[in-house]
Amino acid sequence: MTTSTHIPQGFWQNARGELIPEARVKPVDKLEDQLVRSMCQTARGVHEQLGALKALALGEAQAFKALVAQEYGAEKGGTKGNMTLRSFDGSMEMQVAVAEHLSFGPQLAAAKELIDACVTRWSEGANDNIRALIDHAFQVNKEGRIDTQRVLGLRRLDIDDPDWKRAMDAISDAVRVTGSKTYVRFYQIDPGTGQRAAITLDLANV
Repeated sequence: MTTSTHIPQGFWQNARGELIPEARVKPVDKLEDQLVRSMCQTARGVHEQLGALKALALGEAQAFKALVAQEYGAEKGGTKGNMTLRSFDGSMEMQVAVAEHLSFGPQLAAAKELIDACVTRWSEGANDNIRALIDHAFQVNKEGRIDTQRVLGLRRLDIDDPDWKRAMDAISDAVRVTGSKTYVRFYQIDPGTGQRAAITLDLANV
């Protein structure tokens, strides 16, 4: 929570919190201040509009999902709330995607021990590549956390070994869903080629 500071009339406050007489503030600095404040205020308005658009899109999608369930007795979309809706001519598409945030519980340490034991027990040679893959999977990322997707990717390896399978079970048991975030994406689709182009709402990609 921020608190506003009273600035006496005829003074400007700089970034260090110092009060500067207005007469000592350069005209170019005043113009820069005016420009930044104006554009940030406009940006806040657009931000609020995007929030309203997301709320509207999610509300409309959920209302349509309920309508389909009522009429046909079936859910529209996936079990996690994922949903893809298309215009009748196939030229427009709206996607609702729920991304889960995952972490690992203490079972992960047991899984790593079982995996290390497997690699040590197996013959040398080609398994050097497997060890490199495993070491890479358990490396921490730049945030200092283990990359969940790399670890979960180990379960796709087709290895017929009881200890390896126990390790994969331990990884599955270690998974914790710590939260989720819902995304809404819009696309324009070329009916002839099926090529999808995002209707970009990210300022960096406009």
